[in-house]
Amino acid sequence: MDLFNDEYFMKRALQEAEQAFKEGEVPVGAVVVSQNRIIAQAHNLTETLNDVTAHAEMQAITAAANLLGGKYLNECILYVTIEPCVMCAGALGWSQIGRIVYGASDEKRGFRRFAPAALHPKTEVIYGVLENECAALVKDFFLRKR
Repeated sequence: MDLFNDEYFMKRALQEAEQAFKEGEVPVGAVVVSQNRIIAQAHNLTETLNDVTAHAEMQAITAAANLLGGKYLNECILYVTIEPCVMCAGALGWSQIGRIVYGASDEKRGFRRFAPAALHPKTEVIYGVLENECAALVKDFFLRKR
């Protein structure tokens, strides 16, 4: 069994989401993996930066591109705890990310409902990895907000 599998990397994304939760951010975490190595990790920073575009995926895409020295992430995998929104899916499409793995679906804002063609045609999408854990963190966050 491969130690570094989808579940392993999603757990790392969940750690980022838990950090966001502690900081009062909507708990979404993301990691970008290249050659079985995490090259970027991020969580939502929209409140901290007062920037509606500071989603975990956007932060992770930028960090990974900076590290690699290029804008295309076609050899990379993004692990994110919640289904990307339309904005993030568009950015992921432009990055030509090779694979996206997400935990819980987002029925209200997820790209699959509103913009299923936003991703690059070669991008593979896997979902439902640690879905219950990912969904529970977001539900808990919003229950505490109310």
